[in-house]
Amino acid sequence: MNLAEKILAGNTGKKVVRPGEFLNVKVNLVMTTDATGLLSVRQFKKMGGKRVFDPLKVVFVIDHFVPCRDVESSKTVKVLREFAFDQGLIWYDVGRAGICHILLHEKGLVLPGDVVVGGDSHTCTYGALGAFGTGMGSTDIAAAMATGYTWILVPPSIKLTYHGHPKKWAGGKDLILFTISQIGVDGATYSSMEFHGEGINALDLDNRFTMANMTVEAGAKVGLFPVDNRVIEYINSRTNRPYNIYTADPDAEYVQTIDFEISSLEPQVSFPHSPANAKSIDQIGDIEVDQAVIGSCTNGRLSDLRAAAEVLNGRKIHPRMRCIIIPGTQEIYRNAIHERLIDIFIEAGAVVIPPTCGPCSGGHMGAIGPGERCISSTNRNFMGRMGSPEAEIYLANPAVVAASAITGRITHPREVVKR
Repeated sequence: MNLAEKILAGNTGKKVVRPGEFLNVKVNLVMTTDATGLLSVRQFKKMGGKRVFDPLKVVFVIDHFVPCRDVESSKTVKVLREFAFDQGLIWYDVGRAGICHILLHEKGLVLPGDVVVGGDSHTCTYGALGAFGTGMGSTDIAAAMATGYTWILVPPSIKLTYHGHPKKWAGGKDLILFTISQIGVDGATYSSMEFHGEGINALDLDNRFTMANMTVEAGAKVGLFPVDNRVIEYINSRTNRPYNIYTADPDAEYVQTIDFEISSLEPQVSFPHSPANAKSIDQIGDIEVDQAVIGSCTNGRLSDLRAAAEVLNGRKIHPRMRCIIIPGTQEIYRNAIHERLIDIFIEAGAVVIPPTCGPCSGGHMGAIGPGERCISSTNRNFMGRMGSPEAEIYLANPAVVAASAITGRITHPREVVKR
């Protein structure tokens, strides 16, 4: 069996599972947010739910519209807060929280071999730790909260192998944008994307989280990485809960195998209005932008802020640009302060906002207007995603976004950092 099959078999007590088989799978963690949680709570009550299956395995993260953008979002959070405290759930709110897909593994709540279901499509992020993380609809989340189980159709698996190492200034964001450009936004529909090769082994965990996060942009059910010493060290520093490490068998079956040579890979930029519309930054020409966003569950980790700071250090944001920087969690924010990264951002003319999904989803704190262009380290550039449907969104890694904030046009970092 491959990784997806091994994890699902381990959480059903079956010796062997195969693609196309329906399973009733035990879940290790259920998560929802202020964006989708209200419907889950309503469905939980509608189906007669009294108490969740295990309050220490259900997490509510308030991250999409925080601090609350308006009265309606405040009402939603109030309902979720009351339900969470009544049930004794794990609750993360303003000042103690962060973006869910950075926060949960930071808190040691997701471990290798776990099955994690979340009321957000980017729950696939946890595949970087060898966990089967997947997003589900609010009704399925309600059922999982009530029973501790969920139904899953065993997905077919695609094995992706990366040979070589990308060039300076290119990393996980560029690998996944390049991959999606090659296979398309439907290239892995309801499949497991399983990542291998020397190019993957060399990546730190932050870059793996970025890749796993965006597998859903290729339609994937889950994106999975083998567990290595980097994962084990990270996990052991955050929790002592036991976990299971699964390894794909040498003769595991895959519906497709794809090999990529990445030694010449430069930073990638996805053009509107699809993540698959990615091009090498050396091929895009002169494109002026109005706003730069660095953050989100895709690229709001400390290494992302360090990359942005390396580019912005001693430089100024272009006078007609706005640059918004979002640390992914309170812990990341605090570490960025200690490393004086926040000083660099403020001196450059950027604004640093609290951990939130706001700008990424076009909810608040950075919506773009008609005719504007935004270059962003987020995960989606669909029409209307970050504001007006008449705006354009370009996706890139944090260093490219930072360089573009300085010049006012989409720019390779090497043009700004001369070394």
